Amino acid sequence: MASKTTVAAQIVDICYQEGADRVFSVPGESFLDIINEIYLHESMRFISCRHESGAAFMAEAYGKVTNKPGVVMATRGVGASNAAIGIHTAYQDSTPLVVFLGQVERSCRGREGFQEIDLDRMFSPVAKWTYELQDANRTSEMVHRAFHLAQSGRPGPVVISVPQDVLKEEIDETPYRTFQRLRPCPNADDLKKAAACLRDAKRPLIIAGGGICRSQAEKDLLTFAQRAHIPVIASFRRHDVMPNHHPLYVGHSGLGTFPNILDTIKQADTILAVGTRLSDITTQHYSVISERTALIHIDIEANVFARGYVPELAIVADASEALKALSACPWEKNHAWIEWAKQRRRVFEHAAAIVKNPSKHAVHMPQIIQGMQQVLPEDTVVTNDAGNFAGWLHHFYQFQKPKTYIGPTSGAMGYGFPAAVAAKMIYPDRTVISLSGDGGFMMTMQELETAVRYNTAVIAIVFNNCMYGTIRMHQEKVFPHHVLGTTLTDTHYHTIANAVGAVGWRVDNDQAFAQRLEEALQYTKQHRVPVVLEVMCEPEQISVSSTIARIREAKKDQSSSS
Repeated sequence: MASKTTVAAQIVDICYQEGADRVFSVPGESFLDIINEIYLHESMRFISCRHESGAAFMAEAYGKVTNKPGVVMATRGVGASNAAIGIHTAYQDSTPLVVFLGQVERSCRGREGFQEIDLDRMFSPVAKWTYELQDANRTSEMVHRAFHLAQSGRPGPVVISVPQDVLKEEIDETPYRTFQRLRPCPNADDLKKAAACLRDAKRPLIIAGGGICRSQAEKDLLTFAQRAHIPVIASFRRHDVMPNHHPLYVGHSGLGTFPNILDTIKQADTILAVGTRLSDITTQHYSVISERTALIHIDIEANVFARGYVPELAIVADASEALKALSACPWEKNHAWIEWAKQRRRVFEHAAAIVKNPSKHAVHMPQIIQGMQQVLPEDTVVTNDAGNFAGWLHHFYQFQKPKTYIGPTSGAMGYGFPAAVAAKMIYPDRTVISLSGDGGFMMTMQELETAVRYNTAVIAIVFNNCMYGTIRMHQEKVFPHHVLGTTLTDTHYHTIANAVGAVGWRVDNDQAFAQRLEEALQYTKQHRVPVVLEVMCEPEQISVSSTIARIREAKKDQSSSS
């Protein structure tokens, strides 16, 4: 006779068996039974956060770092609404995420019960699958299916809502069955066509995306690129797919990428796109790949093909399997390819070069990034928010090892710090550092208390220019001088850090930053306490390539000539 358990206990047991050793959440009364089962479980941890958006960002980052589904739980409609931004981030970033949401009791459904929302309909546009568990006896089936879908094909978030009364029901305990991730291989004919197309190229290029990371294919990418001697460009916020100091790495394509690096994509006559959906950001609003370019597109999901470009050859395959198969093809030494790769590498090196000249009197963002490069260990995990400050990170910081960069391709503000907290929980012995603007940091700053409470010694760099800088830039481009809604007060984030039990320092010049970063590294090693470095930035330097004055002048010249 099968032993009995409850729905809540079965959910917790399956989460643990699937490799999720912690749940990120803000506790709510609609799922107290699950919280209690985690309390009774010997090996599960409940990470109590200060806001559901922070919890969802942490769970999403957990999925990115571990390549296993992160788990976030939230209460009914209000908690679910707060968690929506993290779910959307997982959807756009192709991150495995399993979301459990409390729901009103079945007797109240459809009656506008307290905090009731039709969660299936609410999340269906930003989730791979949504389901409301009405039948307790289907718990094992549906929870296993959730973990399967979150990891299969193009990974993403799945959402299960559970009415409060269902959690208490007794069911038969069912045995656990291990999920086997599918890794489709390219067929022989497609492989021959891809190799033949590449051999006909004069200027081939690889665009490497997040599918490389999800498939753990960084070594396979490096092996193939070296074997065929083809240069590699990383797609938006996937900088760590390949060591940036490697001779075949020629930059990234994202927001504000330097034009001479984008020329590498424009000049390529054949592009092998692997594990990327060729988004509007990576392709600069679908402008850098011409119709004359031969495009070979490899992805694990067929529905990413032909969204912006119709490929000459589309191959449904796991990134690792495809790259291994391509590496096994015969490749002869091509001197034209070697020279092409050298030329584009020189362009990248020139664009990413920083002349060391730290100031004692002011902050210059390239010097800040150079200071990070010199002080931080190579295996440092870097997370970041959305914002113009990230342009300097993207252009100048050199990622040397895989799985060292966590950034939201969804462009979600408030992501960087919670993501760093999750990464530090996974890698307690590694340096983890987050980069945020003052606008984004304020959105999830409350998770600083979470980091203090769980002794999570991250380093948070806050670039404070007292404005929503990215929006101010766009505002000046369209409506110069009409500044409304983008100016912020001079909030003392370092003081707030001290108030919640962390350590905070404010710096206003390059040399002070480098010194404080060294001190922060030592402090976090000796004391399990987060450190906030608040860097006071010049508002006029609005982006990597422009100032507010130059933007206004350009708009004035444009108006005069029209």
